[in-house]
Amino acid sequence: MPSMKLKIYFLLLINFAFVTSSVAQDLFKKQQISLLEQWDLADTLKNQSGLFHIKQYKPVYILLGNYTTNINQQPQSDNPNNSVPDNMPLNQVEVKFQISFKTKVFNDLMGAKLGGDIWMGYTQTSRWQVYNPDLSRPFRETNYEPELMYIMATPYELFGRKGLFAGIGLNHQSNGRSDPMSRSWNRIIAQIAWESKDLSIIFKPWLRLKEPADKDNNPGIENYMGRGELMAAYGKGRHDISLIARHSMRLGKNNRGSFQIDYALQIWDNLKLNAQIFHGYGESLIDYNHKQTTIGIGLSLTQWR
Repeated sequence: MPSMKLKIYFLLLINFAFVTSSVAQDLFKKQQISLLEQWDLADTLKNQSGLFHIKQYKPVYILLGNYTTNINQQPQSDNPNNSVPDNMPLNQVEVKFQISFKTKVFNDLMGAKLGGDIWMGYTQTSRWQVYNPDLSRPFRETNYEPELMYIMATPYELFGRKGLFAGIGLNHQSNGRSDPMSRSWNRIIAQIAWESKDLSIIFKPWLRLKEPADKDNNPGIENYMGRGELMAAYGKGRHDISLIARHSMRLGKNNRGSFQIDYALQIWDNLKLNAQIFHGYGESLIDYNHKQTTIGIGLSLTQWR
């Protein structure tokens, strides 16, 4: 009888160890979510999510420490109404976080044959001077970015990569502040996407909608924050790395741009360790014409894939 109990306990222990091991493997198994799935482009996915269902868009992260080599203590603009007269005693290390999501609001705008869906997106990025008690730990800059997009599937192949979609949309980005700190612009943004098993690429050229000179609080912003953007994201196993490069698409004195590199390592289920490097102009709207290098580390919940 004791030996029978020991056998039962032993079998239960083996079963528990097996289940625990399986759960642990699932927790550390990276689930890649392709752009095909994110934008409901496959016929089998078309009606599964439904309308007004929140889906991932751009990465969601928090950098608990984000260091800059050149903090912008006196933001300037070619519009004199938007130039700050005095230096601000800002800390070179701050917290940066981003939330982003999208939702589909209309299916098959051009009919079942041509397809094409309408999406709404929202992204918010904040820089928080939490390590600056002398200024009462303020939010230095928050950028709000709502957008409306038309996305159409484009099934073709180019250099071994599948064409996924093409789209066009209306984008507004602002920091919601009053003069002289106010910054904003409106753009028409086109986008083209390709994808292979491990790599996703999105190219976004845009056209800024002009404003009257007296109301333009950041003249020439496109010569700093660019007229287009290229995003490339690679995912393999528990690793994600992405590059975002922007450029003014001009030569001479207006030959400016920026790049941002993110590396994320899955550490527990959907939680990832995130490192980020940015270099160039336009890390935020208030810094649109300010050049700097930032290095940050923190956590993320979603990446591009």
